[in-house]
Amino acid sequence: MLTLIFLTKTVIDLYVMLLLLRIWMRWVNSDFYNPFTQSVAKLTQPIIAPLGRILPSLGPIESASLLFAFLLMTIKYPLLLLIQGGGLVLSPYNLLFGVISLLKAAGHLIFWVMIIRALMSWISQGSNPMDYLLYQLSDPLITKIRRVVPSMGGIDFSPMIVILLLYLINYLGMDLLGELWFVL
Repeated sequence: MLTLIFLTKTVIDLYVMLLLLRIWMRWVNSDFYNPFTQSVAKLTQPIIAPLGRILPSLGPIESASLLFAFLLMTIKYPLLLLIQGGGLVLSPYNLLFGVISLLKAAGHLIFWVMIIRALMSWISQGSNPMDYLLYQLSDPLITKIRRVVPSMGGIDFSPMIVILLLYLINYLGMDLLGELWFVL
């Protein structure tokens, strides 16, 4: 039972992160010919292409990807309850849980992009196509913090500040929602 719960939660969360990454890459106009960008597009295209014909994009935000990510996060909590044997519970609160879960997944995605960017800066030092993509994704967030906190002694603390802000938001979610925060 726990294995099925873990597998369901992991598959939904990973696919939602791919969808959010697709939205984020389009928002920052990332290099479409980057191999990683191509793989994200190929993994999400079979579901997003039919939805994209129905739903127009909202400027740089791809509404089909956002809607599908929201729907996945909305059904995740009732699906996990069904797997645990509690039955299928459909309520209006599931829509709120979907929004909260989507925001939490976006925070996780930003966290991992910052961590991977920091690690890649030590390893490849700009010689990898992934470096440029990570730079494109994280730079809009880091630039805002660099205006307030400049680099000190050649060390850029802005990625660390973004991560600390994400931790602060995560702890705020734990304080406000308690056990529900861990389930979502």
